[in-house]
Amino acid sequence: MTMTQRDRDLGTAYATKPAHTRTELTSVVRGTPMGELLRRYWHPVGLVSDAADTPKKVRALGEDLVLFRDKHGRAGLLHARCCHRGTTLYYGKVEEDGIRCCYHGWKFDAEGHCLEQPCEPDGGQFKDKVRQPWYPVEERYGLIFAYMGPAEKRPVLPRYECLENMDDGEFVEADDSSIGGGGPAVIPCNWLQHFENVVDPYHVPVLHGSFSGPQFTNMMASMPEVKFDKTPRGIAVRSIRKQDDGKVFYRVTEAALPTLRVVPNPRVAQFARVESIGWTLPIDDTSFRIYVAGRVKTSGDIGRMRSKFNGKFWWDMTEAEHQQFPGDYEAQVGQGPVTVHSEEHFGQSDRGILMIRRMLSEQLEAMEADRDPIGVSFDAGAAPVEFEAGNYIREG
Repeated sequence: MTMTQRDRDLGTAYATKPAHTRTELTSVVRGTPMGELLRRYWHPVGLVSDAADTPKKVRALGEDLVLFRDKHGRAGLLHARCCHRGTTLYYGKVEEDGIRCCYHGWKFDAEGHCLEQPCEPDGGQFKDKVRQPWYPVEERYGLIFAYMGPAEKRPVLPRYECLENMDDGEFVEADDSSIGGGGPAVIPCNWLQHFENVVDPYHVPVLHGSFSGPQFTNMMASMPEVKFDKTPRGIAVRSIRKQDDGKVFYRVTEAALPTLRVVPNPRVAQFARVESIGWTLPIDDTSFRIYVAGRVKTSGDIGRMRSKFNGKFWWDMTEAEHQQFPGDYEAQVGQGPVTVHSEEHFGQSDRGILMIRRMLSEQLEAMEADRDPIGVSFDAGAAPVEFEAGNYIREG
């Protein structure tokens, strides 16, 4: 292909440079830079209720897994492919002390130990020499968290102040329907396209205040004054909006490693510290979902945070309505399965995006230098993590 100066001067699409994506930031499979970074943290892989006596398919960080709970109440997360002949344990049967493969009956406990090989002499003379790949799990805030990284680097599962200290009448509720994603539970694009959205406050008055139909409170409708800052765990976005009564609406959102979206309710149900945390779980390189845990006073309150589009929920809209009233789902999925970074043109309003990419790159460099990434702790007695995030009213 020969590209002339005239092609460049005219600015036609023919003159577009070859596309390039920063795969070191987007790819989450094992062995990639970002895949290895994310595996240094705990990630939610299901609700506590998902671990039951019926195996459940789980896909996380590009790996196919099976979640179950044995009759002793222990949750187990195993690789889906049986280490015997490779069929999926999804069709297995959960028993007293483990899960039994449907093909030849090999049984594994919650940590992958082979307990029985019924087709082998004496019930399996080499069962102690094989082990089904597994991952450690812990249960907290109504979610099941998995650690999928190197065993010698396993950190403690953090606690979070906003989910530990309850106000009167509050309790913690969990949700797996991708609240904050603007669409279905599984969103078909790269996780980073959503994670970056957390530090992009300028899209709110445009996308959510106009194109989507007014989604949030009127207090969110104006273009904010914004300050971006690094925190010990990520990036904080401090937005100021002056109100007609002379007061100031001060809103803080945070993006924290590994994939936390610490975003106060955009409909501003109360002026206080953030009430929930969302974890953006990369399913693989081209899809993700969001698990949320939050303080509520009534069951179902987390689900009621879901936004509507021109008065309708996302799944009730026609294709014509999705085109007319797009939201976060359409904007982020519209970037493609994995966005083309070489075609971006940043302005001053994109500072948060640049900061979060720089922060992730710095953590990749830390890993290469055999240092721990930020937000990783091995202190079981560490105090709960505190965030500044919240909606606040201040005098002008």
